[in-house]
Amino acid sequence: MYLSRFLSLHTLWVTVSSVMQHYPSVWGHYDVCKTQIYTEEGKVWDYMACQPEARDMIKYVKVTLDPPDITCGDPPETFCAMGNPYMCNNECDASTQELAHPPELMFDLEGRHPSTFWQSTTWKDYPKPLHVNITLSWNKTIELTDNIVITFESGRPDQMILEKSLDYGRTWQPYQYYATDCLDAFHMDPKSVRDLSQHTVLEIICTEEYSTGYMTNSKIIHFEIKDRFAFFAGPRLHNMASLYGQLDTTKKLRDFFTITDLRIRLLRPATGEIYVDEQHLARYFYAISDIRVYGRCKCNLHATGCKEENKRLLCECEHNTTGPDCGKCKKNYQGRPWSPGSYLPIPKGTANICIPSISSIGTNVCDNELLHCQNGGTCINNVRCQCPPAYTGILCEKLRCEREPGGCGGRSSAPGRAGAGPGPRLLLPLLLLLAALLAARPPRGC
Repeated sequence: MYLSRFLSLHTLWVTVSSVMQHYPSVWGHYDVCKTQIYTEEGKVWDYMACQPEARDMIKYVKVTLDPPDITCGDPPETFCAMGNPYMCNNECDASTQELAHPPELMFDLEGRHPSTFWQSTTWKDYPKPLHVNITLSWNKTIELTDNIVITFESGRPDQMILEKSLDYGRTWQPYQYYATDCLDAFHMDPKSVRDLSQHTVLEIICTEEYSTGYMTNSKIIHFEIKDRFAFFAGPRLHNMASLYGQLDTTKKLRDFFTITDLRIRLLRPATGEIYVDEQHLARYFYAISDIRVYGRCKCNLHATGCKEENKRLLCECEHNTTGPDCGKCKKNYQGRPWSPGSYLPIPKGTANICIPSISSIGTNVCDNELLHCQNGGTCINNVRCQCPPAYTGILCEKLRCEREPGGCGGRSSAPGRAGAGPGPRLLLPLLLLLAALLAARPPRGC
């Protein structure tokens, strides 16, 4: 009875352990790089694709303005209130903290009263264009996971371009155009993300949806990441497996959501009307109170951690990879070409770990982590596997009888292999337990 109960509990524990091994990847979206599992050969590492958690990337950004003297306040100047050209008693003065509007106020905590914001000089040099480039740099490859959101304290600009770079600012590509009149400003028909589909999701569009000018409740501009995800994952992003599958197999789609830098090109401030009022140019300027960018460090599915070191983000690489993006194999682990991890098959993906170089195998045949001695073999000082009598090979991976005349035909299954009875390692503890239970039984007649 005792033995039967013990065997039932053992079977239940094995089943639960097997099921739980798959949960981290299902629930955590590739948040585990490896886990230990139990096999016939003992405890071994099971590797899987993994990625860092998404976070607020503005915490790590470096901002650059061009022209560099475009921020208001040096020298001090007055500007007019929004929508009222006759209220021009607001002052911007870089030498006074309460009146200054430096670039870092684009990224401080929201909810302060009065609100804080960066502000440009006014359009005092009209008709010369008031152009401003705001460049956000991370010195790291980032994968976007949520909408880019820009909140203007002034009216939203009449014309603006959002651009991205994948090579640290050396080259730029447009992400999206914004205008009150797309055809006039950029010679493009107006569209919104809702006009796109799975087949046109990479199309660069011009939208008039976020350029309505002076409405006080219309301060926000979006670049819609989640709406584009939804073409593959469904309206509420419930089918992330489908999205991951597309990202895995379509490099252009994966690159579309990947950046090293963003650039906001402000081309024409909000005017709220067809003609510029040249008598009140102090009413035209740019002012931004908040920018939000959410994403994760790109680590090529070889890391779950990303740390800041010397003001630079670096992946905490696993799978024997190294580099800022885990983009190459570590020394002595170049036994095959480096490859990124894969989201497929869902849900654990494929780790594509780097394996030891042939030249290093002589000094590191086994390590009980990456190269585990198989079929019950024992790793001796990392230089050789001590194999059971029935096995041979560097990692005890071959049946010894395969090298004998006649091969393994007609022989009974070797210990530890499929079809064999319980191996000695399982029988011994069971026999000891049975003996202890029998010894504990009370004598007959009591």
